[in-house]
Amino acid sequence: MKIRKAAERGQVNLGWLQSQHSFSFGHYYDERFLGHGPLRVINQDVVQPGGGFGEHGHANMEIISYVLSGELAHKDSEGNESVIRPGDVQKMTAGTGIRHSEFNHSNQSLVKFLQIWVVPNQVNVAPGYVQKHFAGLLEPAETPTLIFSQHGEGESLRIYQDVSVLAGKLVNDSNWQYAGNQNRIGWLQVVEGSAVVNGETVSAGDGVAFAPDEAVEVSQTTDLHILYFDLPAK
Repeated sequence: MKIRKAAERGQVNLGWLQSQHSFSFGHYYDERFLGHGPLRVINQDVVQPGGGFGEHGHANMEIISYVLSGELAHKDSEGNESVIRPGDVQKMTAGTGIRHSEFNHSNQSLVKFLQIWVVPNQVNVAPGYVQKHFAGLLEPAETPTLIFSQHGEGESLRIYQDVSVLAGKLVNDSNWQYAGNQNRIGWLQVVEGSAVVNGETVSAGDGVAFAPDEAVEVSQTTDLHILYFDLPAK
């Protein structure tokens, strides 16, 4: 297990955007942090009122927006327009190519969200967009909610990769475990709060990388909000 401390992430401040990069992204490069398996990007973004990312293009990437507070407006070249709020989960399949823009929907309040990229296991598929509200993400629970999976298990959304993504807030002083597998690795992103993970204390902004066959045990949770990525080792 290796901990990626929040304060050691890449830092970007453009005035309208403050961003912290868990992995190399844009002008920030660190050869030690190029991703974890097919998990390529975790950016923690704060966008000022009225600010946003102008229209730009992507191809062959699964791009997730996970809003923590405020409202994020989305518009793309496939004709999709939406507003993403806390409890909503959104994914854009870039596939053969798509252009989109993302803006703070409010002229008064900040929007805080995670931008997550996953390298797909199928390339040049048709571009697509999905968004779904998960009420369970808004209130503390005993276990996180499965929000993405390769085949759309349960209520989760499908993603073009052999990954499972779980998210949510855990009740205080809870204990959550996730079994290891010799063909799987994991990444736990602490969104808010703190906990003890496999004996080590982690807090907001920290990321934890798990090796193949390494189990996860989360305990002593305090206002904890996490995302956990179950990923192929190769």
